[in-house]
Amino acid sequence: MSLNETPSGNRLHIGFFGRRNAGKSSLVNAVTGQDLAVVSEVKGTTTDPVQKAMELLPLGPVLIIDTPGFDDDSGPLGEKRVERTRRILRKTDVAVLVVDAAVGLTGPDEELLGLFKARGLNYLVVYNKSDLLPGLPMEEPGTIYVSAATKDRIWELKEKLAALAVGQEPEPKIVGDLIAPSDFVVLVMPIDKAAPKGRLILPQQQTIRDILEAGGAPVVVRETELRDALDGLVRPPRLVITDSQVFDLAAGATPPEVPLTSFSILFARYKGFLDQAVRGVRALDRLAERDRVLIAEGCTHHRQCEDIGTVKLPRWIRERSGLDLDFVFTAGGDFPEDLSPYRLVIHCGACMLNEREMKHRQRAALGQKVPFTNYGLAIAHLRGVLKRSLGLWPSLVAELKS
Repeated sequence: MSLNETPSGNRLHIGFFGRRNAGKSSLVNAVTGQDLAVVSEVKGTTTDPVQKAMELLPLGPVLIIDTPGFDDDSGPLGEKRVERTRRILRKTDVAVLVVDAAVGLTGPDEELLGLFKARGLNYLVVYNKSDLLPGLPMEEPGTIYVSAATKDRIWELKEKLAALAVGQEPEPKIVGDLIAPSDFVVLVMPIDKAAPKGRLILPQQQTIRDILEAGGAPVVVRETELRDALDGLVRPPRLVITDSQVFDLAAGATPPEVPLTSFSILFARYKGFLDQAVRGVRALDRLAERDRVLIAEGCTHHRQCEDIGTVKLPRWIRERSGLDLDFVFTAGGDFPEDLSPYRLVIHCGACMLNEREMKHRQRAALGQKVPFTNYGLAIAHLRGVLKRSLGLWPSLVAELKS
């Protein structure tokens, strides 16, 4: 991925929902101008969510999601379609309810509207197949009549979607609000074996871009060159940001007066759960024999033999605690609704998940009183540098002492 591409986790997520054969897939294809989704006269053709990151004028970078039909369904396949639709709602920013204009709103449509409202989503009701009507009815607020077949009023639909997106929260900063123009920021980046050859992993790319946009000067080194890089700077850096896996090496090489944190901790802040993650990390000291720990990742990358989530973290926690613990691993969209079996959730930096999905996971843990932290904070705690890694936020350091 190049530095000027917008990651999926930072794009506006637009989900198309509705009953089978309402024309969702045809409408998605009409809106995107691409044959993104399979179209068929057979009901229920879409059994898995289909998504595409793209530029959609006049909205800009978006992630379009075509969902399976949401019906009064029975049987395992129907239940699977409905469950996947509910899961997509967790990360949807703007919801589009697609209704067959000749049929009108049905029970499943009303149920979807209830789910949109319960989640506080901005939504639009789109009556598709308007070309089959003798005339266009009067549109109520929050509705529009279109035809995916004839492309009638597709542009007006895009304009309405753009208006719904206006109220979205402004994009937060990863580190740009913590530095001033011309500040040096040293980034400690071991060569990640999980990244394709010649490429950096996404959090590193995004952090470099954020520093450049703030007018800062990123200095990128491996952990083996950190000390020489610091000695070679004409003035101390404003900040050192390290990969969590080499926290102890970075802490040893960085002068105590220079703030030190990690990419993962910055991403916990960027995704809005740093406070909760700091409170949750103390649960590492309260684990007991045979406790179950959930380790969750937002992406589904190819795992290496020394994978951080499935190998290193469990090993470090067992070594520190001396306990025989039960670790459970999830990746991508697979995050359990029932967290009661777990004594702790440790999440990745969530660079591939959008804000809504992360807020859902946070609320699930908070509501079920399960401590929730992330990789960076857990590793900092295990390595004995937790307070130092939070030095940029004195109130969080004070909370550790409470």
